[in-house]
Amino acid sequence: MQQYLNVWLNLGLKRQLIVIATTGAMFFAILTMARMTTAPSMTLLYAGLESSAAGDVVRSLEQRGVVFEVRGGSIYVDNKERDQLRLTLASEGLPANGNRGYELLDQLTGFGTTSQMFDAAYWRAKEGELARTIVANPAIAMARVHIASTGSNPFQRGVTPKASVSLTPNGGGISPAQGKAVRFLVASAVAGLAPEDVAVIDANGSLIGATEETAPTVGGDDKAKVLRDRVQRLLEARVGFGNAVVEVSVDTVTESEAIREHRFDPEGRVAISSDTEERTNTAEGTGGGDVTVASNLPDQGGDGGGDKSSSQNSETRERINYEVSETEREIIRAPGAIKRLSVAVLVNETTALNDAGQQVSQPRDPEEMEALRELVSSAVGFDEERGDIITLKSMALQSVAPSGTAASTSLMDQFDLDLLSAIQMVVLAVVTLILGLFVIRPVLSRDISGVPALDDSLAGASFQPERSVQSGENNLPAVLEAEVLENGVSLPSQGAVVQQPVAGEEETTLEDPVARLRNMIGDRQDETVEILRGWLEDKEKA
Repeated sequence: MQQYLNVWLNLGLKRQLIVIATTGAMFFAILTMARMTTAPSMTLLYAGLESSAAGDVVRSLEQRGVVFEVRGGSIYVDNKERDQLRLTLASEGLPANGNRGYELLDQLTGFGTTSQMFDAAYWRAKEGELARTIVANPAIAMARVHIASTGSNPFQRGVTPKASVSLTPNGGGISPAQGKAVRFLVASAVAGLAPEDVAVIDANGSLIGATEETAPTVGGDDKAKVLRDRVQRLLEARVGFGNAVVEVSVDTVTESEAIREHRFDPEGRVAISSDTEERTNTAEGTGGGDVTVASNLPDQGGDGGGDKSSSQNSETRERINYEVSETEREIIRAPGAIKRLSVAVLVNETTALNDAGQQVSQPRDPEEMEALRELVSSAVGFDEERGDIITLKSMALQSVAPSGTAASTSLMDQFDLDLLSAIQMVVLAVVTLILGLFVIRPVLSRDISGVPALDDSLAGASFQPERSVQSGENNLPAVLEAEVLENGVSLPSQGAVVQQPVAGEEETTLEDPVARLRNMIGDRQDETVEILRGWLEDKEKA
């Protein structure tokens, strides 16, 4: 301990400050590295929340003592706790959606609630429920729905409701298909609202689906793609992946046609009704007698001797109504029907070993090619009367190296470190290494101990200085060396040069070399200390 104290006391003020500064820098560097190593890896918890919802989430995190960071409008937490925190906050209804639904109706009371207040609350609840349904889509971050309703006024006629929807996408954009789906969703939820009366606006203020949707072009590209994939999948199951190339060309009908036919069949009569009528008439009469008073009396026999006659008539009539067989047929042919089909299939040749043991290509067996042709015909619906053509050939395909690089896992994927944290740790490690190797180590490795600490070790040593004087090769006497040691310095073995006095100056006698040496040390203290230190190091090595 005494030796370390002596070393510290013999250091200059400048070197002491350097040692203190470098020690402090090393301490803070190591402390910073340890803090960065033990610091949690922060990941995104929520982003794009409204101010009130974000404040509720932050308040809940503070109550739980969770370490979090707020960066702009985003909240970051430890990566290991993110999923658990999301589930816990969701159980508490956080983050609260700014759109409130049918719970608004629960706050209404029968006393003091007018019909206008109930209508306003109802439409607010309807808008909130629609917004919640739209936000359930992962591609949409926020949604606002506004419905312009006519209310319950019975005197308003001919006024249809309208609606507008504002969407904020979650990273990407809103496609026209998504905008169309939102329009139909809102129109289906509001009675009397047509999809054309719903306007959908994205975050950039652009109206989605503003222009009229053009009718899809009539062509066989979609059908050709379906048939090509079907044949490709079928052939690769036999010849292998990448050994078959399929191209399909479909000629479709581009015009529409409507045929209406009305045909009567006289031979195909059908009785639809039958009407039968029967009539019977009966008549009797008397003739040939005179008319007297007695004949007109009821109590008297009125025969009068006349003749009697009777008649009876029966008539039957039947009416049957027939309907002639009639056939009415209407045929509408829409564009897009297949008019002609052309299929071209190229199959790779097989490889075999020749007599020299080398792999050569050879065409496939004709029986196999015929079987493949039948499979292709069945897959595309080949119709010879329609003029379809199938071309199947076996040729050698050129091998093409796949573009890009194969995906692989690296060593860094096994550690939960992001790029920024890794760069910070490397920079701090380099700074710490530089401070240790180039600042502290040279300062502490120097022999800065003075002669008083080395007196005990050099007490019995005999030195034979071999330094030469510039004016000659005379060695200094032992008395000079002893005098130098008594004054706290030591002489090196080589390299020290003693200058002769300049002419005109007061010369120092050779009988007093110690005084001359003291003058030189006083004039050149730094150089003298370096020379004497080198001499002591040489003696210690010897």
